[in-house]
Amino acid sequence: MSESALQPAASRPLFGVTRSANGRRWAERCDGAAATLAMAIAQTHGVPEIVARVLAGRGVAVGAVPGFLQPRLRDLMPDPGTLTDMGAAAERLARAVRTGERVAVFGDYDVDGACSAALLAGFLQAHGLPVQVHIPDRVTEGYGPNVEAIRRLVAEGASLIVTVDCGTAGHEPLAEARRLGADVVVLDHHGAPEELPPAVAIVNPNRQDDLSGLGHLCAAGVVFMLLVALARELRRNGEGRPEPDLLAGLDLVALATVADVVPLVGLNRAFVRQGLTVMRQRRRPGLAALADVAGLAAAPEAWHLGYILGPRINAGGRIGDSSLGARLLLTVEAAEAEGIARRLDELNRERQAIEQAAVEEALARAGILVEATPDLAAIVLDGPDWHPGIVGLVAARVTERHGRPTFAFATRPDGTITG
Repeated sequence: MSESALQPAASRPLFGVTRSANGRRWAERCDGAAATLAMAIAQTHGVPEIVARVLAGRGVAVGAVPGFLQPRLRDLMPDPGTLTDMGAAAERLARAVRTGERVAVFGDYDVDGACSAALLAGFLQAHGLPVQVHIPDRVTEGYGPNVEAIRRLVAEGASLIVTVDCGTAGHEPLAEARRLGADVVVLDHHGAPEELPPAVAIVNPNRQDDLSGLGHLCAAGVVFMLLVALARELRRNGEGRPEPDLLAGLDLVALATVADVVPLVGLNRAFVRQGLTVMRQRRRPGLAALADVAGLAAAPEAWHLGYILGPRINAGGRIGDSSLGARLLLTVEAAEAEGIARRLDELNRERQAIEQAAVEEALARAGILVEATPDLAAIVLDGPDWHPGIVGLVAARVTERHGRPTFAFATRPDGTITG
């Protein structure tokens, strides 16, 4: 037996490579059982050894490999009714469709919020409903529903308000909607408090009494589940009207799933795989225009969603008009789509410049703090000239560099602090 075989797995060099180009040592991470599993995967399914090792490292069983590499909705999509309150949400939205109610969709200003709002609004508009989409301004309104916006939406005729990617903790705004006579349905995925706000339904796989096991979904994934349940509800009641193509919306679910950095496991893998297939067909004018403006000539892959398309949609919510992303994803006019895509591309370049300047300043100041106090537990920085939309990005970059929790704040001229 060779000397290397006697070494613990964690200390053996991988593939005989003792040093990488950066001088780092490649260590064997598969123990005996994982190495045996990797060999079985490679031999059974004819995949390269490195792929087999990755699969074994993720605990994928030999028989589960085909489904892991080629995930399909038909195999992984559970009954939407497994989500708490899904039945009540689908019934209330079906009633809105039947009676032609005016619906307001209240979203978030990030990619997941824009995709979720466009996904739901597009479905309802296809059924002929008048739908108003409201995406709050990050600086003036902040995250989630607010009382002023709720009052305005009701005053403009909304009898049903659906919050997407937000609302689970919106006690005061949802109570105001109830007081004004409007129903609220919440479609969210964020952590939920024990006491939930008043609503017809709160569909959130991360609420404490939900046993669906779907806590890894982003908000757009939850919305897609709702649309499946809603289509079934309308069909059950004999509506007899043409049904929108639900699978056509998987491009938005895939984009939101990747951009929101939720775990790519289970159903999410099927969403991304099949959503990329839809996106490559270029059927959505907004995404096609955004890809063109970004210079994306190849067929989109998962990393394109996170590093090319997603940041441009986010740019509107960070430093510009927060509604641009949802408008881009909803429009059916090629000329309008091109105009919005170009504006988002411009905003993204502005965001990059603003972020770079703030990060350089923050890193310099953080370096001084860490040098002066080596045992500093956390770094706190504020910048009067920093844009509120990029302070989170600044904090992340400082944390990456110094390995300490970082809190960044932007101090506005009126003394207001945003972090």
